[in-house]
Order: sequence, then C-alpha cells, then structure tokens
Amino acid sequence: MSHDIDNSNKEYEWRTGRSCVYMNFVHLVLTTKYRQNALTEKMLIRVEELVRETCIQMQCELVEINGEHDHVHLMVNVHPKYSISNFVGKIKGKSSYFIRREFKKEIKNKLWGNHFWSPSYCVVSCGGAPLEIVREYIENQRRPTEEKNVKKSLAATSQKR
Repeated sequence: MSHDIDNSNKEYEWRTGRSCVYMNFVHLVLTTKYRQNALTEKMLIRVEELVRETCIQMQCELVEINGEHDHVHLMVNVHPKYSISNFVGKIKGKSSYFIRREFKKEIKNKLWGNHFWSPSYCVVSCGGAPLEIVREYIENQRRPTEEKNVKKSLAATSQKR
C-alpha cells in the first residue's frame, strides 16, 4: 500500500535513541472486530495515514502497510522506549476513533458499539540474523575469568618458553 516509497533495495539502518542504538522490526496483524469484512480501500488509505502520523509522534518508522477486508499487516521499526502493546494500543485506538467517526455509514451494519479492531493482535519480530546464529554468537562470547586463573595461565605459558 505504501506507493510513495520504494523499499525494494533499501538497506535498513540502525536507529538511535537517547541512550540506545536499535533495529526493532515487528510484523503486526490487526483484525477487525468479529473478523467482519469492514475495511474498504478508502478506509485502508485512511488507516495508513493515521498509522504514519502515530509512528512519527512515537518516533517509530512505518516500513510497510497493507490489508484486506478484515485485517491489516504492518511492518514497523518500533522505538524501544515503547512496549509493543503500548504501540499497538495507540495505533488501534487512534485509527478506530477516526475510522468509526469518518466512515460511520459504511460500518454501521458490520460493527457495533465503540469497537473497530479485535482486542487481540499478532506480533512477530523480524529482521536480523536467524535465531540459531544469535544463539551461537551469545554462546561463543568470552567469559571473564578469575584473576588467579589468568595469572596461572600466564605463568604456565612463560615457563614453556
């Protein structure tokens, strides 16, 4: 749906926060309440505008967004000062408020009450190295050794010379 940005050859760069460097990509899936076929093309365009605006306000980066009649997929680089649940709550709350207000006629027979999105969502971290590579990297870190072991090791190697 992001027609104005070509991400096909984009090298994703590390982002910086006040006290961190991060690349925190998540794939989110939001579904409409009762999985109703409530979303139209115009609504998806409006959802994208609202999500982009919220991402800017929260210092996050919307990489991609698209959807169908009953759900929306987003790929977002989320600033680590926000929990994923907080970020999703802001996205869902703001978009629900404006979609229900601006498209009242279109959704009145499909959704009722003050809800647009299902309370649940799917989140999957993405990007970076495969889990096995990260596990091996952590496993192969050099652990600090006791000072006396270092002295013994140095003494043993100097005696061999």
